Amino acid sequence: MRFRDVVELVRAPAALTVPGDSLAGAAAAGFPYGARTAVVPLASACLYWAGMALNDYADRDLDAVERPERPIPSGRVKPSEALGLAAGLTAAGVGLAAVAGGRRALRVAVPLAATVWTYDLVAKPTAAGPAAMGLARGLDVLLGAGGRLRAAALPAAAVTAHTVGVTVLSRGEVHGASPESARFAVGATTVAAALAAASPGARHRLGALPGRRTDPGGRPARVRSGIRARNERGGRGRPSAGVRPEALRRAVPTVTTAGMASLYAATVGKAQLGAARKPDAATVRSATGAGVRGVIPLQSALLARSGAVALAAAVVGIGPAVRALSKVVSPT
Repeated sequence: MRFRDVVELVRAPAALTVPGDSLAGAAAAGFPYGARTAVVPLASACLYWAGMALNDYADRDLDAVERPERPIPSGRVKPSEALGLAAGLTAAGVGLAAVAGGRRALRVAVPLAATVWTYDLVAKPTAAGPAAMGLARGLDVLLGAGGRLRAAALPAAAVTAHTVGVTVLSRGEVHGASPESARFAVGATTVAAALAAASPGARHRLGALPGRRTDPGGRPARVRSGIRARNERGGRGRPSAGVRPEALRRAVPTVTTAGMASLYAATVGKAQLGAARKPDAATVRSATGAGVRGVIPLQSALLARSGAVALAAAVVGIGPAVRALSKVVSPT
């Protein structure tokens, strides 16, 4: 089994679309793992690769007819090798999650791994397949939340909705899809974009709500009156110059979120609308690829809405590399 064959088997470059999941969950939950947050995307990537290897193992007979060029049906990778690789990558992913967050992370990593195996071996060809895949990506978001699942619920829901839509449409990659499945994908993309735009930011914590006075510790401050109040505001009731930079800092996450959510909806939605108009196999494959790559601006929007603007910029910067590498190794 050559390295090139392994790269193709696990769709290695496509794993670049995964780190933003757990990072979005971590940002929404206030980065509960601290510096060890950097380990969580590695765990996610291993579980993603495991799922890809297991997918080709489970589909080996079907691929022999529909996609004979893939590593297993072409004879470049043995089924037992693919299964062993999937098991090893699963163990690595769960182990890395334990390193990052101990029991808190394992409470999500173990169900996530189980969902990956259930999807590939049982659920994929059934009506429950898209929901199982969506659940896996939603759990991947929660993996970064460190047990603060409620805080990361909305980002998880957005990524889940996106994944369900892409998975429904992807079923037509070989023989074409129905216009209804493409329209369903467009609807799921719309829901995901709306959820990302509505996601509450870190700046909206209780005690730091817009328009509410707080002391340096974030607690509601008493409103002072008279000369002292005017002095604190910068003179005769005029706002001090320091208010403007603060307002700008508050505006940046909102503007970035709106921009990334719009980019996501435009790129993914446009491709899916094209598939709705012309649902042949080639168009559906193109729309599916756009959906796989398009999760990146969605993740960026979720990160920005949680106040992690620099991290959002770093994640969206992965996009060009994913597009370039997808021309070398197909992400689907």
